[in-house]
Amino acid sequence: MNKNILFIGGSLNQTIQMHKISEYLQDYNIWFTPYYADGYIRFLTKLGILDFTVLGGEFKRKTIEYLEKNNLQIDYEGKSRNYDLVFTCQDLIIPQNIRKSRIILVQEGMTDPETLWYRIVKTFKLPRWSASTSMTGLSDLYDVFCVASEGYKELFIKKGVKPEKIKVTGIPNFDNVQAITNSDFEHKNFVLVATSDMRETFKYENRKKFIRKAQKIADGRKLIFKLHPNENFKKREAEIKKYAPEALVYYGIPIEPLIANCDVLVTRYSSVVYLALALGKEVYSDIDTNILKKLLPIQNNGTSAKYIAEEGRKLLEFSNSRVYIPSNLPFWKYFKKKKLLGSKS
Repeated sequence: MNKNILFIGGSLNQTIQMHKISEYLQDYNIWFTPYYADGYIRFLTKLGILDFTVLGGEFKRKTIEYLEKNNLQIDYEGKSRNYDLVFTCQDLIIPQNIRKSRIILVQEGMTDPETLWYRIVKTFKLPRWSASTSMTGLSDLYDVFCVASEGYKELFIKKGVKPEKIKVTGIPNFDNVQAITNSDFEHKNFVLVATSDMRETFKYENRKKFIRKAQKIADGRKLIFKLHPNENFKKREAEIKKYAPEALVYYGIPIEPLIANCDVLVTRYSSVVYLALALGKEVYSDIDTNILKKLLPIQNNGTSAKYIAEEGRKLLEFSNSRVYIPSNLPFWKYFKKKKLLGSKS
């Protein structure tokens, strides 16, 4: 019997990456689902409380729209069958119904910085999702973790990820920057500002200060803002026009053509900075440029999806499935220091 593979999407970028990987595994039964959770997180999602995350709202809507537009088979929350292999874009939440399957975790892009809260969450084993993507890879509930570069491999190992589980494959959407060099855009030689959805995800940002910084960097050059897909366009555009009336504001279009035609990119924490760096653009962000260059995703002419798919084929050669005892104990049980071991049956 042909084996079943489930691809779990998330943001549109994550979902597109999953689709690209699936194209190299068409001899298996392929199914897709938006990102999902179980337990009380699922309950909160149903109430719409988590619509600002990839579990719901605009993220989920765009994922479903993309899957339907591309005629991809949808098995919502992976409920309809058992899966031999699961590809997921994030391990902050690993639903119970896939924990007996082989799992491949695929890095999406830049991870959040390791703040004091990250250290608290890690030390006291609080829910991983509460520290956002800074906790990527720390579930250990997967077989293989496909990462963007040797720099990221080193970073994840320092965080505590098992070296033997990491494979440097590159990541789709960031592994072939030359493909966008000839992208057409109506403006040239401008300063591009890629905003973030920090406030939409309940993080602090002084947007006025950020706009002033961009104006200073532009120093009279044309200034263009590209809003994050998760931002409220009308509200954020009005805010930008208040402090930078000379700026142009774009929303709802791909950012790649803008990056290809700009001279300078200004951002805070965004994976698009890697596209700009790979193209040799001048970059300003909250992360030191030397660190970013070390983490830069490998450029392999768009073959990352194929390499990731090959890791999946290797896992499918083994018939035994994984049975996990969850390692993410609630913090109130942390002090019992009970060691849980994973086993295979």
